[in-house]
Amino acid sequence: MRPSRIITLLAALVLTGAAAWADAPRRVVSLNLCTDQLAMLLAAPDQLKSISYIARDRRASAMPEEALNYPINHGGAEEIYLLKPDLVLAGAYTARATVNMLRRLDIPVHIMRPALTLEEIPERITEMGTVLGREEAAAALRQEFETDLAALRVTEGPRPRAAIYNANGWTPGENSLPSQILKAAGFTNVATDAGFAYGGAMPLELLVMAQPDIIVSAPAYDGHSRAEDILGHPALRALRGTAAGENVADNTWICGTPHVLDAVRRLSDARRALVGEAD
Repeated sequence: MRPSRIITLLAALVLTGAAAWADAPRRVVSLNLCTDQLAMLLAAPDQLKSISYIARDRRASAMPEEALNYPINHGGAEEIYLLKPDLVLAGAYTARATVNMLRRLDIPVHIMRPALTLEEIPERITEMGTVLGREEAAAALRQEFETDLAALRVTEGPRPRAAIYNANGWTPGENSLPSQILKAAGFTNVATDAGFAYGGAMPLELLVMAQPDIIVSAPAYDGHSRAEDILGHPALRALRGTAAGENVADNTWICGTPHVLDAVRRLSDARRALVGEAD
């Protein structure tokens, strides 16, 4: 190919990229923890102007340190309007009053539904890249996620029975992202056998009769909470004598982002220790 032709092609690529960036939003505000994290992973420098205050909460957010680099908001319509965004990112269940008010004020709002399966996470990555005008960055992140997940996914060997048990006895059912993560790490979810399709409060008696091989619980909050009293019940403490997975913080799987890989990795390690497999 002639040098002049190469130069022409390169110039065309540069112009195409410039045109795409010209159409991309320049002042993006996120109101939702999950859109916060995807936007932080993909936004161009100075494109993301504000994220939700929850993004700095270490118990809920997988990116609390990164969140310190951005101004926070509390989701109020007046507060968001004064930031003069040309795009607002929200979740399917984010403050509906705020979302409706912003739309009445002709501020573009993009709603992202939560990822309920591991297969939906690459779709959300691509979706965020599209709305931010960051398609190339999203394609690279998607490829990295899919490659890493394939390498971590357990497809052979015994599959111990695991229970995720949190405050108020809440457990995620078969059709949930945490259950998908358990499966990828080589476990079966006892909530599936108990008939929990999406999630709900599992009576402690039912959990004890299920006799899971491992119980995964989030660390308790500081202080005292009646909702967490059940996690200190003697029957549950005795059941935990088999194996416990408190080291898997649920901030890594609250949202469908590449950070779920950390949960898969930690649970895979717990499974290997449980069944006596070498690394």
